[in-house]
Amino acid sequence: MHHTIKADHRCGNRQGCLGGTRVNVLQQFEDWLEKEQGQRVFWLNGLAGTGKSTIAQTFAEITFAEGKLGASFFCSRDFEDRSNLEAILPTLAFQLAYRYPLFRENLLQVLRGNPGIGHGSLCSQMETLIVGPFQATQIPTLIIIDALDECRDGEPASALLSVLSRYVDKIPHVKFFITGRPEPRIRSGFRLASLQPHTDILRLHDVESNVVNSDIKFFLKTQLSDITKNRSTCKFVEDWPSSQDVDTLCRKAAGFFIYASTVVKFVGSQYHPPDERLALIISLPQGTSHEGKGGIDFLYTQVLEQAFHNIDQDYCLHFRLVVGVVVLIFNPLSIKALSDLLKNCSTQSKIHNTLRALHSVLLIPDNIEDPVQIFHKSFPDFLVDPG
Repeated sequence: MHHTIKADHRCGNRQGCLGGTRVNVLQQFEDWLEKEQGQRVFWLNGLAGTGKSTIAQTFAEITFAEGKLGASFFCSRDFEDRSNLEAILPTLAFQLAYRYPLFRENLLQVLRGNPGIGHGSLCSQMETLIVGPFQATQIPTLIIIDALDECRDGEPASALLSVLSRYVDKIPHVKFFITGRPEPRIRSGFRLASLQPHTDILRLHDVESNVVNSDIKFFLKTQLSDITKNRSTCKFVEDWPSSQDVDTLCRKAAGFFIYASTVVKFVGSQYHPPDERLALIISLPQGTSHEGKGGIDFLYTQVLEQAFHNIDQDYCLHFRLVVGVVVLIFNPLSIKALSDLLKNCSTQSKIHNTLRALHSVLLIPDNIEDPVQIFHKSFPDFLVDPG
């Protein structure tokens, strides 16, 4: 049966959370996993750059060590076989067969009767490769699917979530932990009437700011201090980086984990003195140009390319108009207020359609009277930078 070799949590060079960070979030997942009568699906929802995959990696490592993890699939748009929806279920079944002998026996019977089932539709894959063996064995386990939004999918609601919604009731001992940005098809998938009652959700961007800031500060202090241990040719002042510098970086990060990791990579460049690189970032308290070129720009480019492709000139002008107001206006406005402001240029419906594809980078409320907000300053910096 065809499967993706490097999709599980033990492959590749994916990094988990730094020890001592994300403790409360990870504990919430473990509590969910232990509840027998709780929801059987968990959606870790988070804007781009908030650390979903890092957390998923850590949760996979913890549950694997405890013997609770059955299979995992870490999607990635950068790899053909890990962005293919049709590869997910056969790969999970393959891993489950190695993990559980009883599951393997049942799966082998299926494959003997239909060797090509791994190339079937998502529905037939789910029914025969996953649901059938679990119904026969009643094995309790956990399945993790990370970054589902990075898979190619032409359906308005996630095709995989649509299939899961049909069968989740039939395998009550199996729990699914899924991460994904709040992009339109992912949000639509989790809102399906047959899946929503079974789904618990944590929005990473809604976690209390003092908890996130504490984790980011600890991460920055630890990782930057480690740089000094590997750069014997550089002279550092005592207690570098200073608490004041770490506090400044934490304020600039503003809950954005990829900002913190980008700063560490930027400062740790082997071709530059780390103290000078850190001073460069600290010297621009209102800007993110160095951090952007160090990796955040690439993230935003990916998000926008995925959200907007094959657009015509009129749409581009409308995007500039609506998003331009959102990122430049001093006080955030609601979709209703944006419509009033742009009444001669755009309707409420057109504004909503433009913004719905940007849930990964903007805080867009469900209520049209609540303000649309910028999550991190690097996004407007990215959009207004001519480069």
